[in-house]
Amino acid sequence: CLECAKSFNHISNLYRHRRVHSGEKPHKCLECGKSFSCSSSLNKHQRIHRGEKHHKCLECGKSFSQKSSLYTHQRIHTGEKPFQCLECGKSFRHGNSFYRHR
Repeated sequence: CLECAKSFNHISNLYRHRRVHSGEKPHKCLECGKSFSCSSSLNKHQRIHRGEKHHKCLECGKSFSQKSSLYTHQRIHTGEKPFQCLECGKSFRHGNSFYRHR
């Protein structure tokens, strides 16, 4: 990549990566209009509209359409709070709660 010097094994990966710099998002959800830079992100997003929830919490049985949502949910069971305020020391389970705190 001429912008950040990152290297790729396949030219198609370079083309996909360059969208990071250009902001191009050619893959649009026909359901809600949200756009994505790569088709795999669009496919993951469309699970929300289809109600597909393939990622199940083994602790409580709740299911999620995104693996990242399951990981965030599991913090309820583990007590993990990875976002810590360096000024007051308070910790947060979710990044958005931490950013609101600041």
